[in-house]
Amino acid sequence: MHNYEYIIAGLPALSQDGSGKIDAAGILAEIRSQLDARDNAAVSLLTDGWDSGKLNEAFYEAASRSGSRFIREYFDFDLHVRNTKVAWLNRNLGRPEDMDIMPGGSEDYDEKPAIEKILGTSDILARERGLDDAMWDKIDSLTVMDVFDLDVILGFIAKLKIVDRWLQLDEGTGHELFHKLVKEIKENYNI
Repeated sequence: MHNYEYIIAGLPALSQDGSGKIDAAGILAEIRSQLDARDNAAVSLLTDGWDSGKLNEAFYEAASRSGSRFIREYFDFDLHVRNTKVAWLNRNLGRPEDMDIMPGGSEDYDEKPAIEKILGTSDILARERGLDDAMWDKIDSLTVMDVFDLDVILGFIAKLKIVDRWLQLDEGTGHELFHKLVKEIKENYNI
């Protein structure tokens, strides 16, 4: 028997700006402790989407076959965004535009113009924040009609991953690391 109502009622409020300290691992462990094996498998598939070592064609294929509508649609969007980022980088590096594009995502999707506009932002920190904001908005759109089901919990976990990412970097550290990354990319690719 599912106890989604109780899990959802006990979830803390998340802020899109990443304000406040949150023990993301603790929250995730608490959610997992209240889910059955099947639901935990869905959570594992979802959280694998933040492990760069697992983001490959097999991962996206598994996500597309998931029994969870949220996982199917979220990672379909994620694949579109990642492919748009790769195509944008290819254009800016003078490489063939389809180089390193992962199969499975069509070239056209509703949010593509907005994603390309975000990618055109010169400040890399603002770019990353814009992409995370787009993911946040997508999560909202995918769960808008859900009330007490697993998709609400999965949407919460996806937002928790975004918040946790930004909480790990304070503004000064975030700027420093992103500018370091930009410098390394410029030096390595002569941009």
